[in-house]
Amino acid sequence: MTGKKKAGEQKLWGGRFTESTDAFVEEFTASVMFDQRLYRQDIQGSVAHCRMLAKVGVLTENERDQILEGLEQIGREIAAGEFVWSISREDVHMNIEARLTDIIGTVGKKLHTGRSRNDQVATDIRLYLRAEIDRILSEIDRLQQGLLSLAEREAATIMPGFTHLQTAQPVTFGHHMLAWFEMLSRDYERLVDCRKRVNCSPLGAAALAGTTFPIDREYSAELLGFEGICGNSLDAVSDRDFAIEFTAASSLLMTHLSRFSEELVLWASAQFDLIDLPDRFCTGSSIMPQKKNPDVPELVRGKVGRVNGHLISLLTLMKGQPLAYNKDNQEDKEPLFDTVDTVFNCLRAYADMMPAVKVNEAVMREAALRGFSTATDLADYLVKKGLPFRDAHEVVGNAVGFALRKGCDLSELSLDELKIFSPEHISQDVFAVLTLEGSVQARDHLGGTAPNQVLAAVKRGQKLLQARGEK
Repeated sequence: MTGKKKAGEQKLWGGRFTESTDAFVEEFTASVMFDQRLYRQDIQGSVAHCRMLAKVGVLTENERDQILEGLEQIGREIAAGEFVWSISREDVHMNIEARLTDIIGTVGKKLHTGRSRNDQVATDIRLYLRAEIDRILSEIDRLQQGLLSLAEREAATIMPGFTHLQTAQPVTFGHHMLAWFEMLSRDYERLVDCRKRVNCSPLGAAALAGTTFPIDREYSAELLGFEGICGNSLDAVSDRDFAIEFTAASSLLMTHLSRFSEELVLWASAQFDLIDLPDRFCTGSSIMPQKKNPDVPELVRGKVGRVNGHLISLLTLMKGQPLAYNKDNQEDKEPLFDTVDTVFNCLRAYADMMPAVKVNEAVMREAALRGFSTATDLADYLVKKGLPFRDAHEVVGNAVGFALRKGCDLSELSLDELKIFSPEHISQDVFAVLTLEGSVQARDHLGGTAPNQVLAAVKRGQKLLQARGEK
């Protein structure tokens, strides 16, 4: 034997070992540096487990009360920054358990009866993620409120709609904002659905096979607010598909925010000049004094990469693991934690920023007048006059070519010039469909860009958010 201490002198699991953990290995395998973030959930789960053990007679009422008082003290110590975290105690669970024993003595060692760190950490993560999903849902809701406000304010503000980033047809800015509202609604629904599978209790699965003690898993789950219980002990401790599902939903959400960011960056540029972002969400240049950089949208656009990366990390982490728990699973927390932080912060930034976005209405209108955005309206007009659509398409194409050579918009051509291309179908009423207002007003159906349809969609959105709040 060397001069090293026996592991059992420091480790709560050290009885079987004859030498101390190598110092590097101890640091390499420790998770307390990042999983101490779960301390509230760890204490919450321990409180429920303790109450359950007392209910079934494994602990006396006096022992229960001592443990509960000790856990409450630990919670206060951690919150006050007075708790000393130790790498030698590996993780949040062992740090708290060791401190509990320091405070109340041998009784503290009884808390771990009938459970393992395997079901303990699975419980902690589910409690953590459940709460974080709720916080994220609140931020989605807040962002959607802002989009509805903006859509209502700009329901009749005309802008160019794009396909292939080329002018396609005129739309209203309010209508465009409601497209993002719809995307976020699906993101919200995905997270609500994911939460159902997060909200199941693995507590009582112990290491992998359950326990010989007469535990009451239903009671523990009820105390912790779980809606169900993981039905198989092996699956309960080793599965992380709830975390993968959350990260997948987050990747989709971030993809939507990234697309939104791309548009904001373009629209705020001097070349587009369609909107003005609030100064407090932008930065300047260290060398070019005229610059106003859209850093928040750019950063959000960039952060989708890290969330997508975390999804691949978690999928790869789980793909080769046999049942049940393996040390690999320690690597689930940092990707999950960072995904939660990234999604929440991006949503918060957008929820704060969007209501303060200023719309350059005159510039939007002028941009919509470029690129023959009412050409489809002219084709539709000809069809309604009896011309087959394919023939109408060709007629309008010829008219656009003529206007290009003349250097003007379709609406600026005279009646005689327009009649050149279809004399029997074009008359004075054609100019009503060639205006921007006429174009958007004509899309007067559910989901269309007509201002009254935008306002109706805003009301539907407000009812949706109100119904969420009443649940």
